[in-house]
Amino acid sequence: MDISSVAVSSYGILPAKISDCFTVSIGKRKNSNNNKFLFGFSNRSSLNLKIQAIHLDEVAADNPNSLTNTRLKDIDWPSPSDKIPFWKREFQTWDSNSKVPVNTEKDSDLLHVIHVTAEMAPIAKVGGLGDVVTGLSRACLSRGHKVDIMLPFYECIQKQNIQELSLISTYNSYHDGNWIETNAYSGMVSGIPVILLEPMNQFFKGEDVYGGSYNELEAFLFFSRACLEWMQVTGTQPDVIHVHEWQTGVLPLLYWDIYHHLSLQKPRIVLTIHNMEHYGECRQDQLQKCGLDGSLYATIDKAIDDRTIGHNPERLSLLKGGIVYSNSVVTVSPTYLKETLCSGWLSSALMTNHYKYYGILNGIDTDMWNPASDVFLPTNYHAQNTGGKKVCKKYLQRGFGLILEGCERVPLVVCISRLVAQKGLHLIRHAINHIQEIGGQMIVLGKAPDSRVQREFEALADLHNKGSTIRILLMYSEELSHMLYAGGDMVLVPSIYEPCGLAQMIGMRYGSVPIVRKTGGLADTVFDMDDESHPEVANGFVFEGIDEGSLSCALDRAFSYYLEKTIEWENIVQRVMQIDNSWNKTAGKYIDVYNSIRVR
Repeated sequence: MDISSVAVSSYGILPAKISDCFTVSIGKRKNSNNNKFLFGFSNRSSLNLKIQAIHLDEVAADNPNSLTNTRLKDIDWPSPSDKIPFWKREFQTWDSNSKVPVNTEKDSDLLHVIHVTAEMAPIAKVGGLGDVVTGLSRACLSRGHKVDIMLPFYECIQKQNIQELSLISTYNSYHDGNWIETNAYSGMVSGIPVILLEPMNQFFKGEDVYGGSYNELEAFLFFSRACLEWMQVTGTQPDVIHVHEWQTGVLPLLYWDIYHHLSLQKPRIVLTIHNMEHYGECRQDQLQKCGLDGSLYATIDKAIDDRTIGHNPERLSLLKGGIVYSNSVVTVSPTYLKETLCSGWLSSALMTNHYKYYGILNGIDTDMWNPASDVFLPTNYHAQNTGGKKVCKKYLQRGFGLILEGCERVPLVVCISRLVAQKGLHLIRHAINHIQEIGGQMIVLGKAPDSRVQREFEALADLHNKGSTIRILLMYSEELSHMLYAGGDMVLVPSIYEPCGLAQMIGMRYGSVPIVRKTGGLADTVFDMDDESHPEVANGFVFEGIDEGSLSCALDRAFSYYLEKTIEWENIVQRVMQIDNSWNKTAGKYIDVYNSIRVR
């Protein structure tokens, strides 16, 4: 394909000049304010120059060697003194993931699956749960199945991010002795049909997905029943209702003890546990607010919280109830399954139900996470030509003021994580100091829900952020996370435990070599470079201890490899970028679980 003749008529962009070293169609126009260049196809004006990444999937497919570096002089390089941080610039609307892939081989035995969830990327995302729900749904849709997602219509959801949004029904659902008027909306998000429920009370009001002024437990008890009530009212009978985490753990109880005795006969229930840390503690009187007699579930074989047996008062666990009442239970990696059967408060419940318990590794959405088409990057690249990754790194270094004069090859480690105990806070703190000592650079991106942890990392940021080696950003930014995965040489995931983990898989997709602790899904996806018994799968640096010395050794080995084995490092980068961690690879295992319980 001769892209030098391509014009984008809808935006009035003339055929682009093709640079000697960057074969891609680029819209380039002068900005009258400051005589710089604006890249990308955007019809929105802005006082600030924006680097717009270009969708290059088709170009790469025609000629995998065609993606190379954009000319450095054509990039609007950021600076720490910019009034608007570079990750807050105006970016081209990302539509690469708005349509479900159509070239996937279709399954012959098709299902209807409804996901009932508290999160969905990108409209209501807090953690990996939102990514998983969206990625799995898109993969199943691409294989020909019918998929819907039911989600609370949080007040903070930006309605403009939902296509074809419309009110489809108004009905009543039970809560605490009353029937609450509820609006049901339909729409499309990332190519997936969504149904959003909006109760006419205070539930789900606030500026964030979680943490509104309402009682969160009661809100999700209501939501779980409202989903079943909507299916009953509308006559919707999917093959599978797929629930996620404690927030929807009560739905299996409601289904089998109420709605299955009414009109909902066909559906079967799958529960995915994304993180066993969250049990969904619930008092008997709270459970009664959704219409269930709480005392009936306060037994060891149903929903009593094993941690409170013999205590007063004894509590229930919605997650345990979901385990007992679901037809199948899935957790998010094979190793995490083994770990949770051996230890933890829910291990006895899981052992009792081991016959229906599966460990299926999460995937990542390779359309959403694709360095060849990522609109947040200053330039794109792919495994056959990784030159653009060096540009992305330099872009980060300039934007954060991390340039070290005379040092062309400085390892840059990125850590993108919620700042909670699970993620190894003491190891992240140690990494900051150790990487500085051994001559590297590090960028940490994350928020701490605990105010004490937040203050501690604020103090670290005050200490380090004025130097030339460390940057600590205590916030959430989808745009910046993409840039960090692309610009980092290594991605650090030092979790104490990690059910699956997406950071290591996303990092590899962008050519950032993972440094991880051997636990959960990290152990299932990252294999040590120095393990001579399996050199064919080696793709990162692994440590086992939770002590600082173990992490130091892994960092030292990674730095030594990067600095002393340049060619081998480039080979590693190309290798990890080609590893298939896509949802299409793993969705088939979920479909097998669905088929094993469906009613024919």
